[in-house]
Amino acid sequence: MDRPITDPPSPLREARFTRGFAPRSLLTVDTEEEFDWDGPFTLTEHGLNHLPKLARFQEFCEGLGVVPVYLVDWPIASSPEAADLLGDAIRAGRAEVGIQLHPWVNPPHDEEISPYNSYAGNLPPALERAKFLKLRDRIEQSFGVAPQIYRAGRYGLGPETARLLRDAAVPIDSSVRANFDYRPGHGPNYRDHPLVPYWVDDDRRLLELPLTTVYWGMLRRQGRWLHPRLGRVPRVRGALARFGLLERIALTPEGVTADEAFRGIDMALDDGLPLLVLSFHSPSLAPGYTPYVRNEADLDRLYDWLRRVYAYLEQRGVAPTTVAEILAAADA
Repeated sequence: MDRPITDPPSPLREARFTRGFAPRSLLTVDTEEEFDWDGPFTLTEHGLNHLPKLARFQEFCEGLGVVPVYLVDWPIASSPEAADLLGDAIRAGRAEVGIQLHPWVNPPHDEEISPYNSYAGNLPPALERAKFLKLRDRIEQSFGVAPQIYRAGRYGLGPETARLLRDAAVPIDSSVRANFDYRPGHGPNYRDHPLVPYWVDDDRRLLELPLTTVYWGMLRRQGRWLHPRLGRVPRVRGALARFGLLERIALTPEGVTADEAFRGIDMALDDGLPLLVLSFHSPSLAPGYTPYVRNEADLDRLYDWLRRVYAYLEQRGVAPTTVAEILAAADA
């Protein structure tokens, strides 16, 4: 019997890849509208001012030999400017497009907008499905490509999301943020989910690619037990990290230094992860729209992070990959 996608899977479902494929890295971009991260969720209070910066980022990725995966939500998919900026690269295979569902800005608008309903998986299944299918169809209309990967906005999977993805013939999900627990904000708990890619269902029609977050330090093997228990004492977390005892490291330029990312990459490879999934939010490509990029100096640091991290990945023998290559290499 299939478990809900929000539950940790059986170890027997770990995905295997064709010989010589691993290790690889995948760059995912949560391509979305600008909004106030500290304010309430609203239908209309958002912008798309950062969109022109996507052209520079795409050119930068092509220079690195990286094919980014743009996980686009409704405001992006509905923007002719976004289609003009990214469409040619996506259709030519220099970029890929996927689905990211922000329910509060995605029609149909039949729910109360609230923190609880900001997780698509908390919606009634029929409404989650209706929003998802509208977005999937709009993406295909705008970019001329059928999306093959999904990420729930705010990592908000629900008990019926796997069935929805299978019915829609979307073969990959990348919503699981392993080592994070979103229950305090009404979201799912991924604290005990694996970092390795795995099959969600018994018949292996849906592949999960968890975002890569590892524990580093002398106590890293106890990280899953210890780190959540320090949630109310951040000073202790900081002290443990400074003394090399325990640090949680996500592979993102948002709030993580390049040196920290190097340590995270080392731990992921030491643990034998075949795929490292990197991520960040597209509004960070312009100053002033996320807490991570407030000015031009912060933006320079983001690009420098990407340069240094991809140089380090190459040094460690980790080649960039694509959704298409992952699907071809996964042994179903």
